[in-house]
Formats: sequence, C-alpha cells, structure tokens
Amino acid sequence: MANDITEDLVVPSVHAHTGKGLGTGNPADAFVVEPPRARSVKTPRRTRTNFEMLAWLFMRLSGVVLVVLVLGHLLINIVLDGGVSKISFAFVAGKWASPFWQFWDLLMLWLAMLHGSNGMRTVINDYAEKDSTRLWLKALLGVTTVFTVLLGTLVIFTFDPNI
Repeated sequence: MANDITEDLVVPSVHAHTGKGLGTGNPADAFVVEPPRARSVKTPRRTRTNFEMLAWLFMRLSGVVLVVLVLGHLLINIVLDGGVSKISFAFVAGKWASPFWQFWDLLMLWLAMLHGSNGMRTVINDYAEKDSTRLWLKALLGVTTVFTVLLGTLVIFTFDPNI
C-alpha cells in the first residue's frame, strides 16, 4: 500500500524542474527548486581569475580574523579596563595615541566593511532579478563602502585629542 502512494508521486525528471508544480496534487510540489540560471551569450566560458571563489575564500579568512579582532577589542575595552563606564573621549585618545591600536582598529574597520559588503553583494546577486537593478544596487553598495572606509580611515589617522 505504501509503495503505491510513493510510486504515484514519482515524476519523470523532465518535469521536475519546471517551477510550476508537478501536477500531482501534493502541496510540496510548489517548492520544486529551479535550476540555476543558464549561461548567456555574454557570459564567458573561462575567465582569468575566479572572482567568486576568491570572494568566498575572503569571507572565510576575514571572518576568522574578525572574530579575533572583535573579541580582542571587547576584551580590552570592556573586560580589562573597567567596563563600559570607563570608555570616554580620553580613553579613545589614549588608545589611539599608539600606532598598534590605530592599526588594530583600522584593520577591524576595513575587514568588517569589506566582509559585510561582500555578503551584501552576494545577497544582491541572489535576489535582484533585473540586470539594471543589480547594477544600481551594487554601485550604491560600492559607493557607501568606499565612503565609509575612507571616512573611518581619516578619523583614525587624523584624530586629535586636543580638540
């Protein structure tokens, strides 16, 4: 009896990826996954570098480095120096007087922004269906990323505690 039911639901692979349901009456048929977009004439077969593979690798490596940087940042600023109540303008001025802490915070800023922007780029690629929408969203993302990284870098290196 159980085999009769499952055999009725088996659909030839020709119909499995239509995205329009399988017509078996099963509500789960609406969740058939469509195949990935096919290559178009504009898509080159081979490229000199595999950008997506490098972006994937960057996400993994920057994530590991960011965990160390952020946990170190929290440990120094909150746990060892007396908690959040001790963080003030003078605390930041004293910390950024050292090139080590300037580099630490700069690396944390750059990696966090690039890591987050790369993740957003992936989301845009996944969900923006029109090429023009994808182009504008990624352009806006690029401009805001560059602006934030440049502004943060400027603040870290031009910070004047004598204001």
